[in-house]
Amino acid sequence: MTGVQFPENWKIENLVKLHDRKEFKSGNFEVDQWLSQMALQSQSKRLTNTKVLLNEASEIVGYYTLATSQVDFSDLPQGLAKSLPRRPLPVAVLAWLGIAKSNQGQGIGERLLAKALRDCHGAGQTFAFIAVVLDCLDHTAKEFYQRYDFEELPGYPMKLYLPYQRLDKMMNSKASGDVKTTNHNPTRR
Repeated sequence: MTGVQFPENWKIENLVKLHDRKEFKSGNFEVDQWLSQMALQSQSKRLTNTKVLLNEASEIVGYYTLATSQVDFSDLPQGLAKSLPRRPLPVAVLAWLGIAKSNQGQGIGERLLAKALRDCHGAGQTFAFIAVVLDCLDHTAKEFYQRYDFEELPGYPMKLYLPYQRLDKMMNSKASGDVKTTNHNPTRR
């Protein structure tokens, strides 16, 4: 994966107070509320990091929030856990991803996911983790992430994971920036 392409004059920046967070509307109250009311505060406490995608008018078109956490060894699928120590294990967390309603259906979500995973992979070169995990707000979100090789954590139907080895393979493919799956029959919208 070489780079993620966005429309000309669009840019990704770390969230700062000057960004107009209250105008962002994705159509999902929780996604909008996180960005407008909690993302900056969480970031200032060094709990998360949020990046915003800005269009040429500096309006927020989309965003994603990353964090770190741990998962219990016993919560992992047997294939992933078999060679790991029996203790809490480090993971990268894709905590939030949102696209403005006016920009949905244009592939922006896929590209922001690719950028978020690229950031996770880059961090993984310095801080080791075994997987990227996320919690889905609904079944539509779950279907979206499953198209990009995220799988259910056993016993947690709305919690998905992407093993680091698969992430590494995605990032080292010769893709042009989009998230490429190893699944040969992904469901596309």
